[in-house]
Amino acid sequence: MKKHNPAAGARNKSAERSKSAKQSTWLYGWHTVRAALDNPRRGTGRLLTTPEAATRLRSDFPGASPEIVERAQIESVLPKGAVHQGIALDAPPLAELSLDDFLVDMPAEALVLVLDQITDPHNVGAILRSAAAFGAAAVVVHDRGTPPTTGVLAKSASGALDLVPLLRVPNLARALEALGQERFWRIGFDSEGESLLSAAPLDGRIALVLGAEGSGLRRLTREACDMLVRIPTSGPLASLNVSNAAAVALYEAARRRTEGKPPK
Repeated sequence: MKKHNPAAGARNKSAERSKSAKQSTWLYGWHTVRAALDNPRRGTGRLLTTPEAATRLRSDFPGASPEIVERAQIESVLPKGAVHQGIALDAPPLAELSLDDFLVDMPAEALVLVLDQITDPHNVGAILRSAAAFGAAAVVVHDRGTPPTTGVLAKSASGALDLVPLLRVPNLARALEALGQERFWRIGFDSEGESLLSAAPLDGRIALVLGAEGSGLRRLTREACDMLVRIPTSGPLASLNVSNAAAVALYEAARRRTEGKPPK
């Protein structure tokens, strides 16, 4: 009888995850595909469009050579109900950027988001979209539990997946320690935070740390923060979806940095 080797099994699973991570992904929707085509780090892949979408595509990308097909053929390669707007790209994966690489070449006043246990791809995508809108330099996530960069996540990000680096790290608390060593002020969000967001310093290098709805930040993540803040809410439903909380936090940071004024 062949003896079971747990280490070999772990290596095989790791290899399978690595192989899966390198596979191409069908991206769909105009903004998502356009951002991928604009991104020189993406490379090229099979591009499907309806005749109407092909006309629009060629006005922005004169050199594009899509396969012009019926909508049904596009829908056959996508998740059921995907809103594709007549365009889909079988996109090569992005080369993953490590936290160390990011720290070597980051902006002088970098603003990053750190996500703890956010497992819904729609939430991660929406947070990436807000990060792009408000000028965040990167989004840091745990490499386990965080959803892969599927078409669903990319569509929710509306092109931001190709604009804002998504940095996957093996240990979130250690990543926060590394950010602290690079003079990031780490602001954790907690409904029981001792201070309001308006009291947080938002100049210089800032890491906004958000946890999953319900469970919030894990203990080690919370302990790695320099301060815990809360967003003031009221009414019968006083909690925010995590992607909405991220948008509020990013807006406040962008407002303060742009205006250069103390909070009112």
